[in-house]
Amino acid sequence: MGLTPEQFPEQAIAAPAPLQLLLFVEKRLGGAEQIQRIRQHLQALKSEWGFDLKIIDVGEQPYLVEEFKLIATPSLIKLSPEPRQTLAGRNLLDQLDGLWARWQKEAEEANQYSNSLPKAESPSLPYSAELLRLADEVFRLQQDNEALRDQLYFKDRMIAMLAHDLRNPLTATAIALETLENNWQAKDGKPAALAPDMLLRLIHHARTQTQVIERMITNLLLAARGPSADLEIHPKKLDLGHLCLSVLQDLETNFLAKQQQIETDIPSDLPYVHADGDRIRQVMINLLENAIKYTPEQGLIQVSILHRTAQKVQVSICDNGPGIPPENRERIFEDQFRLQRDQHQEGYGIGLALCRRIVRVHYGQIWVDSTPGRGSCFQFTLPVYTR
Repeated sequence: MGLTPEQFPEQAIAAPAPLQLLLFVEKRLGGAEQIQRIRQHLQALKSEWGFDLKIIDVGEQPYLVEEFKLIATPSLIKLSPEPRQTLAGRNLLDQLDGLWARWQKEAEEANQYSNSLPKAESPSLPYSAELLRLADEVFRLQQDNEALRDQLYFKDRMIAMLAHDLRNPLTATAIALETLENNWQAKDGKPAALAPDMLLRLIHHARTQTQVIERMITNLLLAARGPSADLEIHPKKLDLGHLCLSVLQDLETNFLAKQQQIETDIPSDLPYVHADGDRIRQVMINLLENAIKYTPEQGLIQVSILHRTAQKVQVSICDNGPGIPPENRERIFEDQFRLQRDQHQEGYGIGLALCRRIVRVHYGQIWVDSTPGRGSCFQFTLPVYTR
């Protein structure tokens, strides 16, 4: 709230004096003795010379700190006559004594000038402070408006990208189903023969493409809820090694398309983890798809799982792609953040942010080790399952 007549009753009913001073204090930081000494000194000067004095606790009106560019408290500001001056520091009173004669002279000259003009109402300090508060509120509303516009732009972009990206897996699924249908139709009264391995490949292809569609929609729905929304999980006893091998099998077509090599180090005696299988599958797929995307053709992707401590299991997914600049290794986990080099590539800029949300809600950690030009290694931890 702004300054009110209840806070400063004498100034609320009197015309403003030529000399107007603001004393900013911060009671929560202590220094009561220094503040009391400054107030007594100012009150003594006021009784002799007469001027407007307002004492403001910045803890109650923090928006005034930015408006008056305060760097320390207590601070004394000569608001009028112009030019404005600010005194601060332990020797504030010494500074005031050195400037007092000049301030008095400026105030007398301003008073003489104002007396020569037609009488008009001058804004009181409470009025000025209220204007400052309203200006601060307008600024805050402008920021909120910009944030909402950014969100609307993000959602519009996501819808356009989703409509474009869905075409590929939908087309692939349709082709697989159409091939199955054409080969299953009867010819000359007999069902067409379809080799068992071809049948399995077509079914597998259709299934993996529908999973791609499901992942895209799931990622976008989670992103649309915002980073502050609660992420619901259902953790239970989970065989992480088996889950990892299953994900690698589902992405086999992607690896083969770029002739990439996959090396795994998944011990058979890994302990179970306490995690939501669907969510962790989502994390692994996002990280592996990134590795596939940035690893060159015939490149190497390494996947390993380590029983790090008695309480944690660590998953590592490494590639030999371009790497990540050191200044961006934390920011890549932020919502909608994309590296400059990726601005014109396909992608939503939400995958790593979702990975971090999922891992954190499991009480794990996720990070990246990277050397520019030599690849990246994304790692995350999960809690060991205990009865």
